[in-house]
Amino acid sequence: MIIRISPNDKGNPPGKLADAELHFTDGPLNGLKLIGFAIWERRGGGGGRNVTFPARQYSVAGERRSYALLRPIADSTAQDKIRDLNLEAFAEFEERAAIAS
Repeated sequence: MIIRISPNDKGNPPGKLADAELHFTDGPLNGLKLIGFAIWERRGGGGGRNVTFPARQYSVAGERRSYALLRPIADSTAQDKIRDLNLEAFAEFEERAAIAS
């Protein structure tokens, strides 16, 4: 699996640093990608980064809600590895950009 980072050069919405895609390179998902991940500055000025996962929005009685498209089957910490890999890929992207400039 490869994580492809696309920087948010426009700065809109505020706090969004980049989009991320998972590109599958082996197994039954070979040749497919999963889109919809985003890397954000953590709110509250405490530093750090957060990753949001692909989600679908819907309305109930005029209220907007969303549900995650990638969810754990049983272990609630199962998403942590993908979150960490996205953050590592973004850090590597930032390092390469700093060297190139």
